[in-house]
Amino acid sequence: MAGSVSDNLKTVQSDIAKACKQAGRAEGAVTLVAVSKTFDAEEIRPALEAGQRVFGENRVQEAHKKWPKLREDYSGIELHLIGPLQTNKVSEALALFDVIETLDREKLARAFAKEREKGTDLPRLFIQVNTGEEEQKAGILPDEADGFIKLCRDELHLPVDGLMCIPPVDEEPALHFALLRKIAERNGLSALSMGMSADYETGIELGATHVRVGSAIFGART
Repeated sequence: MAGSVSDNLKTVQSDIAKACKQAGRAEGAVTLVAVSKTFDAEEIRPALEAGQRVFGENRVQEAHKKWPKLREDYSGIELHLIGPLQTNKVSEALALFDVIETLDREKLARAFAKEREKGTDLPRLFIQVNTGEEEQKAGILPDEADGFIKLCRDELHLPVDGLMCIPPVDEEPALHFALLRKIAERNGLSALSMGMSADYETGIELGATHVRVGSAIFGART
């Protein structure tokens, strides 16, 4: 997208509002997570100046370089981790992020529980579901999701808010979004992070509460 970051942001916000209206959903029902991974602090500032406050990053180390200073300069930032998290980075991630969308395995869930036992406040958590059952992709398999949600909530008492998915690039995203919504509904979870730059309007139509949009706001990544 060739426009300025602030113009691009306005376009995406307008498209989200239209998609909500078409789906019969309330204005403000969907949170835009502006995906700022790979963009430096100066490239992110125009979005902050335009009022955007919710951002997504893929890596703990990269976020650590950018966001402490940006938080000093702008209030009300909510930072989401949307990339895979190694267990040895858990304590660092907890100090940085307000929401972690990529809880994807028992070992990581137990690492969160251990941190909570030490007295650390946990952020809101989303469980990542590998709806396409792709070998190279992180996430709990759909037929294991109910059991994993139960483990996280009932045994480990983790603050699980909802579910997240990344559909296969060559498949119809609506099928994956519908599957994710079905898993969430039967487990009483209300938050759904689904939809990116190419398919966020479909995500909204199928019940997304959060959409993760990067290139449509910041432009193509190098």
